[in-house]
Amino acid sequence: MRLANKTVIVTGASSGIGRAIALLFCREGANVVAVDITPDVVEGGEPVIGSLTAINPQAVFLQADISRADDVEHVVADSIARFGRLDVLVNNAAIHGATPLLETDEESWDRVMAVNLKGAYLCSQAAIRRMLQQPIENDVRGRIVNISSQHGMVSAPGDFAYGVSKAGLVYMTKQIAADYAADHIICNAVAPGKILTGKSGRAVAPDMLDYSRRRTPMPRLGTPADVANAALFLASDEATYITGHNLLVDGGWMAA
Repeated sequence: MRLANKTVIVTGASSGIGRAIALLFCREGANVVAVDITPDVVEGGEPVIGSLTAINPQAVFLQADISRADDVEHVVADSIARFGRLDVLVNNAAIHGATPLLETDEESWDRVMAVNLKGAYLCSQAAIRRMLQQPIENDVRGRIVNISSQHGMVSAPGDFAYGVSKAGLVYMTKQIAADYAADHIICNAVAPGKILTGKSGRAVAPDMLDYSRRRTPMPRLGTPADVANAALFLASDEATYITGHNLLVDGGWMAA
């Protein structure tokens, strides 16, 4: 119960990594506010709120577009009205562009940046504004955990906008950490390698899986649980004197 009675917002919580984070945090005692633009599960199956309330009846699902400031303000205000404070924000929501530079049109670029980067900016801004008004508990007013990517540090094959957005998120993590450390607000990131979430499409095409297996020194690819466990550590009081860090969960990808 490492997050007992803590209030946590998780964006992109309906599917994949975000779903795994929301469920693990809920099992660890958190009051989880799961946020997504749709309740539909990309991999199929029960909407996340059903699984969450089976663990903690106080869990909430809020449908919102995090690229819209009004939606974000509603999510943060609603969370605090329900639970009294906001302890952790997990910026997980993200989409892919799946094209190289010359094939990336302006509409696709804007869409990826709106979710992956602007969404994290809006959510972080709204969260920190409220966190600054909260009393300090265990030397912390609030925590932000960003879900970045190894492709924020090395190129993302054929996915120009996504890679640039994740590089921006890595930088955002450091900037927030440095700017608000004196206010007892902690900001870190988790950088997943190749994670098998159960989604279909280009990400699991044979050539992409072969590329990822060749790049990954460990003898398997990652799972959403691998990322969720790392996010849990950074969201918990066990992570002391750590801020501005981008924690690799990549099976050795960046070490090879």
